[in-house]
Parts: sequence; C-alpha cells; structure tokens
Amino acid sequence: MSSQSFAATIEKLKAADREIVLLSHSSALLSWDQETYMPRRAIDERSAQLSLLQGLIHQRITAEDNRRMLDRLGCSADNPGGDASLADDDRAFLRQYQRRYQRAARLPQELVVKLAESTSRSQAIWAEARAADDYASFAPHLTTLLDLLLEVSDRIGYTEHPYDALLDQYEPFMLTSEVDRVFAELRAELVPLVKAIGAAPQVDAALLRREYPVQQQAAFGATVMQALGYDLERGRLDTSAHPFTTTLGAHDVRITTRYDPHFFNGAIFGTIHEVGHALYELGIDEKYHGSLLAEGTSLGIHESQSRMWENMVGRSRHFWHHFYPQLARLFPAALVDVNPESFYRAINRVEPSLIRVEADEVTYGLHIVLRFELEKALLSRTMTVAELPEAWRAGSRRLLGIEPRSDAEGVLQDIHWSMGGIGYFPTYALGNLYAAQFMRAIEAELPSLWDDVQRGEFAPLLNWLRVNVHAHGRARTAQELCSSITGSELSAAPFMDYLRAKYGDIYGLR
Repeated sequence: MSSQSFAATIEKLKAADREIVLLSHSSALLSWDQETYMPRRAIDERSAQLSLLQGLIHQRITAEDNRRMLDRLGCSADNPGGDASLADDDRAFLRQYQRRYQRAARLPQELVVKLAESTSRSQAIWAEARAADDYASFAPHLTTLLDLLLEVSDRIGYTEHPYDALLDQYEPFMLTSEVDRVFAELRAELVPLVKAIGAAPQVDAALLRREYPVQQQAAFGATVMQALGYDLERGRLDTSAHPFTTTLGAHDVRITTRYDPHFFNGAIFGTIHEVGHALYELGIDEKYHGSLLAEGTSLGIHESQSRMWENMVGRSRHFWHHFYPQLARLFPAALVDVNPESFYRAINRVEPSLIRVEADEVTYGLHIVLRFELEKALLSRTMTVAELPEAWRAGSRRLLGIEPRSDAEGVLQDIHWSMGGIGYFPTYALGNLYAAQFMRAIEAELPSLWDDVQRGEFAPLLNWLRVNVHAHGRARTAQELCSSITGSELSAAPFMDYLRAKYGDIYGLR
C-alpha cells in the first residue's frame, strides 16, 4: 500500500473517529445533566436516551468499514499501531483505535445497550438507597450489573483474572497481578504507619467542624480554582451528590463539588481535586482535539494530577502560607483563635474514617485496597452480592480498625458500582503512587517550586505538567509516561517516603 493510500485511509478513519467523539461528548452532557439538574422523574427517558447513544456509538466503532481500514493499515491485536512506516502520532492513534475496535467488536450491541440502560437506572436507585440506608433495594440492581460485567469480561477475554478485562478499561495495559504487586507494597507499609501515627498524640481538628457558611466556601473555592489555572471560559463549577469532572469538548471541561457548612475540608479539597482532573483534560495538545487521543492516558495518571494538586500542593504548608490570610478574613468567627500552623495540622489529621472521599491521604490507600479486594471476590464468584455488606464491615475492621454503623457509611457510600465501574477504584491509589514519583522529578527540575507555591505562583508547576504529562493525551501509555519522566516502573516507595517525611514531621515520629 502506498504512502498516499495510507494517508487517505488514516484521514478517513480519523473522520469516523471525530463523529464517535461528538456522540460520546453528547452522551457525557446528558450524564452531567442527570447528576446536576435533571428532574427526578425524567430518569426513565434519560436512561433510554443514554442507551440509544451508547448503541449508536457502538455501531460507529464496530462498523465493518472501520475493520477493513484497520486491516489495510496493518493493524492487528499483536500490532495495533499498524505499519511501521507510519508517523508516531498516526501509530499512536491506530493503537488506541484498534484496541477500542477490538474491545467493542467482541460485545454485541444488545449487551452494550442493556448495560447503558441498567447503569443509568441503577445510579438513580443507588442515590435513593444511600439516602434511605436501604441496601436491599439496591442489591438486585448490583446483581444485574455484576452479571452484565462478567459477560463483558468473558467476551473481551482476559490474561489471568476476569478483573483484567474491566481494569483495562480504566488502566490500559495493566494486569490485576501488577495491581496486586504494588498494593502489597502499599499495604505492608501503610498499616504500620497508620498504627504509629495512632500511637502518637493526636492532632486537634475540631476547628474544621465549626460553622463555614456555604456562600463564603464557594467564593473561596472560586478564588483558588482560578489561581490554579482553571479557565471558567472553558468550564464551570456546579454541585452534585458526588464530585466529578466531565469532558464535553476540547473547550468544555466541567467540574462539580459539594458543600457542608460544618466541615471545611469537603468542598475546598474536592474542588482542588476536580480542578486537577480538568487541568489535565484542558492541557492536551490541540493537535489531538476531536480524536480519541484527546483524553487522559489512564485513570491512574488522571488521579496523579488530581491528587498532586489536592494533597501534595493543596495540603502543604506553602499553599496555606499564601491562602490562609484570605481564608481567615472570610471566616473570622470560625478561625478567630486559629493560627496557620494549627490549621495546617488540622487539615492533615490522620485518623481512620468510614468515608473514602473524606479520608486523609495516609489511610486513603487502605480504602482502595478494601474495594479492590471485594471487587476481585465478586468477579471470582467467591462472594455474593448479599454477602457484600458484611464483607465490607470485616475488611474495614481488618484494614482500618473501624466498622461502618450503616450501609450508607459502608457498601453504599460510593457511586462507582452503580455506574458499572468495577475496575475503577484501583486507579485512585495508583494515582497517589504516580504523583509521588512525578513529584520527585518535578522537584529536581524546578528547585524553586515550593517558593513559587508559597507566593501563590502555580504557573511553573502547571506548565511543567502540561509539557510532560498533559500534552501527550493518550498518545503515550501510563507506563511510557512513568518511564520517561521517572526512569523506572511504578513503585509504592516514593509515595511512602513522602508520607513518612510529611507525617513524621506532623506527628513527631522518628
């Protein structure tokens, strides 16, 4: 095949991909509306709308003409990037397109439509079940989703474990055994660190439970997110039951948060976290816009960005050296007797807690290990949906030393399973590990980093991330990014070094 024919075929494939991206963004818009403004009784038609769009997307991805074009370009399961003579960006595009086609082609459209309809309905049932602490009402829907996901796994195929096929959707090219390896490292060092901190004099964080009016919280959050570089001409901030980021276009990346007038941490750190996600999406090189390369390369890398901004930057002394005076002016009653050091220690208090999204950065990884273990058991059929609440309670006792008082605080607390998102949770902890490895490289290349943060200057960090992480989109894999930036494979060691240094200081550990 001539180079001219290669070019014409690739352009035709890219045109088809642009239509798939537009349909996907339309579906994302409907999902965003469902989580923010949709009237409650609209759920049935919204489920039908979303399932229709998912069916159309599946048809476009698996069109016979696409398969023929991929064949002509030399793409296969063993060589997804196609002919070796093609340009690197074209091979990166084909690698992702071939993988997407192969995955979708193995799933019948009726399964795709049924899964989309079931997840849309299940999310609404989950929200009601969580509010009423009624796991029994949600369990049948979870059973249906689990059956559907096991069928997906079987049809796609897997290397070692049924979990592989679902994990690959969120963390491409990573196997369950690799997650087991790094999580074993993490668990082995986290558990004794949590115990050591628990034996030390505890930090007083009662100040965070004082009265923080929502209007002032929103004003402060808006100031912070714009200082970090989130462009409100390319996004917006709304409220939802569970904070999230959604990409509706190259110049439309929206985030949500939630407010609690009696808990300061929730909104501000939720907002910073979602800003980290949005900055990644908005920083992808324009040459990839409108294509499947205009996405984060994996959810683990995505989480590295949100957790770096939320925890390593947003919970640092340097960050609050800059922002605390403004905070004290906004909340004079709540902070009248609080100094910056006391505030810094309070927002970094370590204490095993029940709710994942409110967990400190030391115990957070154990929340993820718990969910990972439960998901593997469900997919292995060694645990039933009926047994899940008790297994959750037992795992929480074993890893965190505490037990939820209700299913709303336990098995019902996360939205992910209602979305069919089994395989998603590990990416949160993987993100912490990637972030710590990346931060080592950043500190070496930007020696004035923390002085900049202390002055409220975040552009140097953002620019480094845009060049080294964001710009590449999905043209590089997570493993390629990690290797190119850090020179090594993913490891728990840099993250544990970070935790021991930071919390050894706060808690006086030796």
